[in-house]
Amino acid sequence: MSYIIEGATGPWELVIGLEVHAQIISRAKLFSGASAEYGAPPNSQVSFVDAGFPGMLPVINAECVAQAVRTGLGLNAQINLVSRFDRKNYFYADLPQGYQISQFAHPIVGKGEIEILLESGETRQIGVTRLHLEQDAGKSLHDQDPALSFIDLNRAGVALMEIVSEPDMRTPEEAGAYLRKLRTIMRYLGTCDGNMEEGSMRADVNVSVRKADEEFRTRCEIKNVNSVRFVMQAIEAEARRQVAVWESGEAVQQETRLYDPARSETRSMRSKEDAHDYRYFPDPDLLPLVIEQAWVDGLASGLPELPDAKKARFMSRYGLPAYDAGVLIMEQATADFYEVLAEGRDGKIAANWMLGDFFAGLNRLGRGIGDSPVSAAALGGLLDLLADATINGRIAKDVLEAMMETGEPAAAIVESRGLRQVTDTGAIDAAVEKVLAANPDKLAEYKSGKQKLFGFFVGQVMKAMAGKGNPALVNDALKRRL
Repeated sequence: MSYIIEGATGPWELVIGLEVHAQIISRAKLFSGASAEYGAPPNSQVSFVDAGFPGMLPVINAECVAQAVRTGLGLNAQINLVSRFDRKNYFYADLPQGYQISQFAHPIVGKGEIEILLESGETRQIGVTRLHLEQDAGKSLHDQDPALSFIDLNRAGVALMEIVSEPDMRTPEEAGAYLRKLRTIMRYLGTCDGNMEEGSMRADVNVSVRKADEEFRTRCEIKNVNSVRFVMQAIEAEARRQVAVWESGEAVQQETRLYDPARSETRSMRSKEDAHDYRYFPDPDLLPLVIEQAWVDGLASGLPELPDAKKARFMSRYGLPAYDAGVLIMEQATADFYEVLAEGRDGKIAANWMLGDFFAGLNRLGRGIGDSPVSAAALGGLLDLLADATINGRIAKDVLEAMMETGEPAAAIVESRGLRQVTDTGAIDAAVEKVLAANPDKLAEYKSGKQKLFGFFVGQVMKAMAGKGNPALVNDALKRRL
């Protein structure tokens, strides 16, 4: 499915590829023993290697290599037993060495793929071109002084995985789904926390437009976009800009751009460099990285259940449709909560309550599932009261709202507030008679053929019983009486 932009010359199709920089979860940096912890005071976690002191030699961090391999396995990708580090030469104020140690021609992970789930329920396979290891640069701070810029080198040398997709995406929604799924996979694996707000996951977005069945046209790269929402907005803004350029008779120039969310537009940053501009060459201080298949196999055997496998199991074991299962597995904590909730209960009902009223309640409170005031066991207790007809669906919604506010268990709320469902047929019959007597005009209309008024009578009886009547018994009593 394509996202079509209608221009003056007709429809245009988007072509999208993403380069995601994911910070590896590791206590130390890629080539030094300095701490990689986030949030430390500026320049408090900088080794001589990170600072680019002469004669300081990089030493590879084996855990970072393992994390890259785990991620590659999670992407169903080829693991290259021999890879190589290169120097990517460019000057920037927060890159003390004057070059970045990266992988160019020989990355540690080759081709893979990610399955994404769209809101329509459709799934698509997005190709992964490669995953390579590289070190991060430092951070320039421009808001500390009106005339000076400050440099924080804490991040210099932190290990990154750059994950490059194929240009397989055709809509902003697909790009958003790809980013969310990639983040989910890495969180399950424990290789990256995916926190885009803290900069531990950033996306460079490549966008071009073309007419149907054309070859690819010139692309532009939008640099360092730090949220899924901004990625989707940047794609649309840049695509519309490119359509306008082509339709004006000019050509889109390959360049690097920045996205301004306040104005919802992209702005030129610099002309796009090609590989030869960086003068890549093998790093003379690092031997080729050689790993053994047996070691890779050992890492593979220790992987947790990954999102796609969990989704398939949820569909099979709990009878869930693909979309519901896909939403529930997006976060490990959500999947774990659901498994506790669904154990020994109707899996579809459990999913409906989680994805509906429970998530809505969390949103109202501005809380996540990790700090929910209602545990999976407590929500299960509510579903049990519903299943044994202690309460009905309408009352259950009110009880859940009270649970969210107070943290009390469902049974206690039902008892203290007198919310037990009325199943006494005598009381229900009496309520029916009272409602019919109060609405003789509606009763006459119903008997003259207005069958839709049956729903009106059901609502009035439930209202008369403060919502506590058993819906099935109320329906039966009305049918008999009418």
